Amino acid sequence: MTDTQGERPDTPTPHSDAEQVAAAPTVPPVPPVPSQPAGGWQQPAATPRYQPPQGYPTPSSTETGPTSPIAPLGAAPATGTIPTAAVTAPPRPRGKVGAGKVAGILVAAALVGGAAGLGGAYAGTALFAPEGTLPAAGPSAVTVNDSGSVNQTTAIAAKVVPSVVTIQASGSTGSGTGSGVVLTEDGYVVTNTHVVTLDGASGDATIRVTTSDGDVYDASIVGTDPTYDLAVIKLEGAEGMTPIEFASSSQLNVGDQTVAIGAPLGLSNTVTTGIVSALNRSIEIASSAVPDTGDEEDQSPQEQQQDSPFFFDFGQGQGQAQASETIKIAVIQTDAAINPGNSGGALVDDEGRLIGINVAIASAGGSSGAAGSIGVGFSIPSDIVQRITDDLIADGAATHGLLGASVQSAEYVEGSTMTGAYIAEVVEGGAAAAGGLQVGDIVTGFNGVPITDSVDLTAQVRAAAAGSDATVTFVRDGETRTIDVVLGDLGQ
Repeated sequence: MTDTQGERPDTPTPHSDAEQVAAAPTVPPVPPVPSQPAGGWQQPAATPRYQPPQGYPTPSSTETGPTSPIAPLGAAPATGTIPTAAVTAPPRPRGKVGAGKVAGILVAAALVGGAAGLGGAYAGTALFAPEGTLPAAGPSAVTVNDSGSVNQTTAIAAKVVPSVVTIQASGSTGSGTGSGVVLTEDGYVVTNTHVVTLDGASGDATIRVTTSDGDVYDASIVGTDPTYDLAVIKLEGAEGMTPIEFASSSQLNVGDQTVAIGAPLGLSNTVTTGIVSALNRSIEIASSAVPDTGDEEDQSPQEQQQDSPFFFDFGQGQGQAQASETIKIAVIQTDAAINPGNSGGALVDDEGRLIGINVAIASAGGSSGAAGSIGVGFSIPSDIVQRITDDLIADGAATHGLLGASVQSAEYVEGSTMTGAYIAEVVEGGAAAAGGLQVGDIVTGFNGVPITDSVDLTAQVRAAAAGSDATVTFVRDGETRTIDVVLGDLGQ
């Protein structure tokens, strides 16, 4: 048996975020920097016009059950290439060439076609170097015309851009581009499952990766995790790459500075800034990469009558498969501009450390083709990313927790006077039953994260590893209680 949840209304409210996995290493404080921004942005080459996918996928209400390998489906030629602009610093030797409750449309940001990159120099990275040291010379694809006058964002970009790559995937039904983040010097890269599978349309897409300074590699899939829309790929023959530095997303505050780096609309090495707009969010997105389990949900009449004006689509472009399932994931909300093509790219803090992998955006209306940043973007928290990518690299697959209960949003339960996840059914032998949860309990917290509805609970349970300990806070007969449970395995 699996956990099941009801659909959610379209009114924005707070949701869940991630628990910590491992704290990032200490980084020296950033010294004061001038406020004057660096100039010299170079005009990119013309961008191929984006062709939106035909039709809007309809989200399924099912998210539970084990995942299965993605079957390859089929093909169309690539619609664009990614030229590389001249680099203004001396080139290094080239590598092997080859290849939440949200009021809006959630669109994961990958797009067919591409455009130009940017040239650059390494100036500005000294802002993050230990006192008395200088960074190694070399291009970072960040244009700095006046190295004596750079701001903090320039320094962050110079540090992080070499750790972000542009990914082009092509299959028998189409092609698309997205972004990725370097995990290791020998070329392990994290991105989204929907990027490397063309929204689930292909299980054997050809993958080519372009680094920030123009090296091109062939790449193969190490493992995909459709449940949290993460994947790890390996660049063939790569060495001496620049791994991203991780920060712990559990230490974030609302209002913290964020910088998003990726390839929106195929424009590689693009840098945008913002803040952490909200924490403890969870969103539900239609995904064609997750198989339909055929399970039914327990829904209240109110939930069944919800006629949401929003649709959920990953926005990969041509070649996408029809979405048959939804995933529920915990996210960081940011107002840094995130657009189609940013999927799999980095969201970093004010020291250039990874706090999230960009995955989705909200759009006020129209179609996925017209969708663009409206200042509501979402990233998978770094603590969850680190756990899942470690599993993918070690085993080729990641585990996810299972509570063993059917739940629905408490606000739609007759007589309920509070928000939370209402326990509608407890599976015999499951984690919920073993921990003492009963039908009628309303879960309000999971591992210290507030739970406001069924999607929040599912997102937090799935973020945890199978077999891990979890603390559940719930209300029974007006009394708040806490129990410890050992989560089951979603894959079994």
